[in-house]
Amino acid sequence: MSQAANLTRIGSTVRIDLEKVRDRIPSSLTNHLKNDPRGKVINYKMTDAQGIGLVLELSNGMTSWFFDDEVSRN
Repeated sequence: MSQAANLTRIGSTVRIDLEKVRDRIPSSLTNHLKNDPRGKVINYKMTDAQGIGLVLELSNGMTSWFFDDEVSRN
């Protein structure tokens, strides 16, 4: 099945797995995600041959993108 069929819908709320992203994000984002690891999917991002990432809006209004396997659907 294609990845497009498995994409999380825009507008969905997901939970970021901090253990999977800790080594690639800035400490300010890590600190925010410790308090609230949820984000709302607002767009998609093409990645470097690894598939499609999810652009999330966090509770503080910040946006950041994550690989699909770094988040879980609520």
